[in-house]
Amino acid sequence: MDILNWFASFGDKLFKAFLYEDRWKFYLDGLGVTISITLGAIIISTVFGMVLCLMKLSKRKILHVPAAVYIDIIRGIPMVVQLLIMYNVILLHVTDNKMIVAILAFGLNSSAYMAEIYRSGINAVDKGQTEAGRSLGLNQAQTMWHIIFPQALKNCLPTYTSEFIVLVKETAVVGYIAMVDLTKVYSSIQSKTYDAAGPLFIIAVMYFCITKVLAILFAHMERRLQSSDRR
Repeated sequence: MDILNWFASFGDKLFKAFLYEDRWKFYLDGLGVTISITLGAIIISTVFGMVLCLMKLSKRKILHVPAAVYIDIIRGIPMVVQLLIMYNVILLHVTDNKMIVAILAFGLNSSAYMAEIYRSGINAVDKGQTEAGRSLGLNQAQTMWHIIFPQALKNCLPTYTSEFIVLVKETAVVGYIAMVDLTKVYSSIQSKTYDAAGPLFIIAVMYFCITKVLAILFAHMERRLQSSDRR
């Protein structure tokens, strides 16, 4: 009976946290903020991360040193601190759009990790591939683009997936700049229901569903790439 009472009580908490007074709309709004920040940031990090990677791989110090310093600094400072610096210092007099601030902060942070992911993928490609490309008459840029990159991207995909998933979860700190993302919805619902269990459980399930869908999509993509290699 105690177990049944507990389930009944917890079900009531979930009802009040999600369905009562259409509170599910709060979660959808928060989910929209979380997904928007994640997608914007992943686009920035995918592109800028590649630029940083190529700079760090360059033998020219004018390119290599700034990229290496940037990556070291970004990876050595907590994400929440970078977000606060971006909001309160760097973009203070540029824009008051918190969405732009969050996307830039997370995108620039993730770029440092993406650069290392790309670099490890490129370094994993056998050096003989580069020599083969040059022997075919391709210059360094053409060899990199047509031969090295396609193989490197396959090597990077599992780690890229992990970084994407981590980015989804890291956006939970945007509440520090007063953005109402999926995690921040907890405070709004908890203040109405005076219960933490219901909204926290719902938010946890929603995060799990997002990350699980991403994992499935990228796993399918990885299988497709592997099957194309066997042809």
